[in-house]
Amino acid sequence: MRASFGVWICALVVLPMLAVLARAAQGGFAGAWEAITRPAAVHALGLSFGLSLIVVGIDLIFGLATAWALVRWDFPGRRLVSALVDLPFAVPTLVAGILLVVMLGPQSTLGGAMAGLGIDVIYAWPGMILALCFVTLPFVVRAVEPVLEELDPAEEEAARTLGAGEALIVRQVLLPPLLPALAVGAGQSFARAIGEFGAMAVLSGNVPRETLVGSVYVLGEVEAGDSVEAAAVSVVLLVVSIIAQLVVSQVNQPWGQE
Repeated sequence: MRASFGVWICALVVLPMLAVLARAAQGGFAGAWEAITRPAAVHALGLSFGLSLIVVGIDLIFGLATAWALVRWDFPGRRLVSALVDLPFAVPTLVAGILLVVMLGPQSTLGGAMAGLGIDVIYAWPGMILALCFVTLPFVVRAVEPVLEELDPAEEEAARTLGAGEALIVRQVLLPPLLPALAVGAGQSFARAIGEFGAMAVLSGNVPRETLVGSVYVLGEVEAGDSVEAAAVSVVLLVVSIIAQLVVSQVNQPWGQE
């Protein structure tokens, strides 16, 4: 059984990673370095990382608020809201991108009104951030929910009885147990966002040095026949994702053992 599991993991994860690394190494270190330091590649990677950091910040705020509402509030449609949180796991991200284009594109009523005000959403950063928030929000919500369920509201009431204000309660009672879960959700959201392709291919417009992100840049290089450069940029995205997951595992390990 263990041998079968090891073979399955190798075939599914390890071998594809090794294949990408081998392809990127075909041009040697100098070739790989040249590939990832080209201005277009640097901008695409920087845009991916920058947008992902912005999205993580948004996810932390709204993900925590959503988890709090689902755990602490009893309201009509609560089960529906909980199911909608998991929707990005089921809906292809390409479909999510198309939905946003239909809703906020220049041909739509809302998108046309925003364009009239000089606010570009689709084929610009705001639309890209919306798409990334859509695909990453569940990570924070689902990471925080179990911790909130374990927290005893009586501790908060006791703190209020002793004269603590809401800010002190949040800082001293709520945040310490929530921080590991928030860190896990943030790391998973970041790793997911930097590799997002489907929604970005639809929403970004794919303009080099403006709205072209790393994942779509890789596809462009493959279509242009430069698979070595595509592999080199892919390795950068892969390494950053692995580092994010390793950080998450280190944060989650002591929390999961308590």
